Amino acid sequence: MPILPIDTGRYGTPEMRRIFEEESRVQKMLDVEAALAWAHAEVGNIPREDAEKIMAAASLKHVKLSRIKEIEREIKHDVAALVRALAEESGSSGAYVHLGATSYDIVDTTNALQLKEALDVIENKLNDFEKILMEKALKYKETLMIGRTHGQHALPITLGFKFAVWMREISRHIERIRQCRERAIVGKMSGAVGTQAGLGEHATRIQELVMQKLGIKAADISTQIVQRDRHAELVCLLALIASSLENFAIEIRELQRPEIGELFEPFEAEKQVGSSTMPHKQNPETCERICGLARIIRSLTIPALENVVTWHERDLTQSSAERFTIPEACILTDYILFLMNNIVANIRVDEERMLKNTELTQGRAMSEAVMIALTKKGVSRQEAHELLRKLTIKSQTENKHFKEVLLEDKLVRSKLSEKEIAEALKPKNYLGTAKKQVVRMVKKTMKERKARGLV
Repeated sequence: MPILPIDTGRYGTPEMRRIFEEESRVQKMLDVEAALAWAHAEVGNIPREDAEKIMAAASLKHVKLSRIKEIEREIKHDVAALVRALAEESGSSGAYVHLGATSYDIVDTTNALQLKEALDVIENKLNDFEKILMEKALKYKETLMIGRTHGQHALPITLGFKFAVWMREISRHIERIRQCRERAIVGKMSGAVGTQAGLGEHATRIQELVMQKLGIKAADISTQIVQRDRHAELVCLLALIASSLENFAIEIRELQRPEIGELFEPFEAEKQVGSSTMPHKQNPETCERICGLARIIRSLTIPALENVVTWHERDLTQSSAERFTIPEACILTDYILFLMNNIVANIRVDEERMLKNTELTQGRAMSEAVMIALTKKGVSRQEAHELLRKLTIKSQTENKHFKEVLLEDKLVRSKLSEKEIAEALKPKNYLGTAKKQVVRMVKKTMKERKARGLV
């Protein structure tokens, strides 16, 4: 009976859940055992016909999950149970199953196989999201909106500029994933303490052959386990990706407030229900879900970092913890990426409201532009700043448009004409290099995507 939301199917994409399903993991463990038998035959340690029998038996079609669990209930060891079940199905050739290996040769190599598939899925979604953001950055590169710092109106930007900033953050995550996979996706065939003693004189070659057969790299050196700094780095990276997605989700949530009303996550008007009691509600619940699950992903960094610590050549403290951390981190990161891709691809933008909101402060948000204009006319920057600080307070206190207050000030009027004041107060005139930056960052991203073999 399913208990956790991943088990019930509430969270997680089908493609990622399949990677971490019990049946999938057990089959990969059998694949590792089969590759080990094949490698032994390649170097002449065991007869080839025996290796072929083991390879043929190493499938859930023959080694039943129910039988593995039956044995495990008796002997209290999951890998040993799998070895016995495979040996049973291999007949007399079963004598060679798991020859020279330790449990975590199988487990860690299986981890690597799962992570290889999982990171492919995550990287593909990151690539998709990067492209979505690139398209949005270009589409809205001239869409004027107010930039905010500390939650307050700051200076004008464009929506495309905001999307371009997000795009480059995702580009960096893609680079990190590609670098991290080189360190995280490694298997091993090194025996009980890493010396490969049980594998005989061809031990190094056996490890090479097993990893080649499985399509992954071997750890350069290991103890009984692959060192957990590799997995900790990956979980921390997934937490970093989740934090970026939460950052984007919070921005959308904030801008969806009725008082702001600039961006809105998709809402299926025909069927979707926002509240069980308030019919009018259109809540940013998907963004809120992303934020909540990002907290869970970040929490997984603690046990992942704790798993780096082990007694001597290993203890068993990592085992129980990473049965949660690795699948959950991958499944939930992939899931919130899936959600965010859909949100941004189908985001609703109220450009008219964005433009209207730039005037909420009655022109005061353009005070820096006026300050710069004054400095060009010979006024000290510090003097201009203090003057405009006082004039913005006067505008707010007296509820007067900033332009009116500026026109009343003698110093301002002695330096700037009414037309110059009006031009300085137009948000579209104070975007700096925002549009050029969007174009430049899109070109940079396209070049990087081409280098990855993407368009």
